[in-house]
Amino acid sequence: MKNSSMKGTSMNTHMGNIAIDSEVIAQYAGSVAMECFGVVGMAGINVKDGLVKLLKMDSMTRGINVAIKNNKLILNFHIIVAYGVSILAVSDNLISNVKYKVEEFTGIEIEKINIFVEGVRVID
Repeated sequence: MKNSSMKGTSMNTHMGNIAIDSEVIAQYAGSVAMECFGVVGMAGINVKDGLVKLLKMDSMTRGINVAIKNNKLILNFHIIVAYGVSILAVSDNLISNVKYKVEEFTGIEIEKINIFVEGVRVID
């Protein structure tokens, strides 16, 4: 069992305390983002050599940072987009989908979603 200093957020309800690990939020947010048109996947950046690579589904959460400030969520997505799409349209779509679905899923308000486009891929 994890200790009580888990990275995440908790809320009190009339039934008791609910704690949500930020990894759970990142995983859900990532699966929502992957459904968005134009998003190829999450990007992992190798700090040592600066290389950007497309993360596999099981390690996708490394491309997403979840922070909690004043009981609100701040999400950072490092994404790779499809070649030829409008980055603005993809970002708008991702932000509105993630905001709606993650707030519904967690019951926690999202303060900010930051998107870092780390690369472009041609989709076969």
